[in-house]
Amino acid sequence: MNALRRHGHWIPTLYVGFVFIQSLFFKFTGSPETVYIFETKLDAWAATLGLPGVFAPGGIFSARVVGSAELVASVLLLAGAARLSWRPLQVLGAALGLAVISGAIFFHLFTPLGVAVVNTDGSTDGGELFALACGVWAACALLLWLRREVWLPWLGVRSRGEHLISLR
Repeated sequence: MNALRRHGHWIPTLYVGFVFIQSLFFKFTGSPETVYIFETKLDAWAATLGLPGVFAPGGIFSARVVGSAELVASVLLLAGAARLSWRPLQVLGAALGLAVISGAIFFHLFTPLGVAVVNTDGSTDGGELFALACGVWAACALLLWLRREVWLPWLGVRSRGEHLISLR
């Protein structure tokens, strides 16, 4: 188990870094796929809720904002994996990655975007983006579990359920 906690973090770290970093090209260049997802599908859906523009360029959840969060998460994850003393960075990267990807999974499941994204030309991604998102979610959750000795003290938990602050 010690070897897993010592070196097992590399696979999920590299997976999340790969998925997030390879998607930056699409998010930062205004690719047709990204425009379709953020501006056509998601922003149109948000407009029906009275929130037009939140997914459009310049919106709070635009492709560039999401891509920037993914870039920061990737840098934190990779930096934290590189040195033992930087493990808190890995925890912050995993937490940020988990937050970002939880949003992506939500939008796939509960908006017209859908699990299998259907493009304007009628083609579909077959659920590939959703599957990648689920993999990133699992990898970030695994990293947080592997690094629980770093973040549990932040919550006031020492070890084995022992609390720093007594409830008595």
